[in-house]
Amino acid sequence: METQLIVPHSVAPSTISQLLEALRKAHFEPSYVSKAWGDWIHLYGFRTVISLECVNGISHAATIEHGEGEEEGEPITSILRAFRKLGWHGMDENGEYPLA
Repeated sequence: METQLIVPHSVAPSTISQLLEALRKAHFEPSYVSKAWGDWIHLYGFRTVISLECVNGISHAATIEHGEGEEEGEPITSILRAFRKLGWHGMDENGEYPLA
């Protein structure tokens, strides 16, 4: 399962540093990896990962790739809360929605 996240047009995109700090404040130990095929945030102790769309260290979209057995509850709830505090929204087939 995946959860798509975006930055609304009314909000400035986030830097990698801002995303990592928001996740640390949510009590995660995030690590950032940049490869030729994409940018990723791994969360120590969880299978869930976050794939980022980045340009020059600035991200405007992300996909939470839920780890097996981690589709509901933690860590998803805290990840969404961290992104919400930065002004991000969710995106699904019905369009953009505020994160709860």
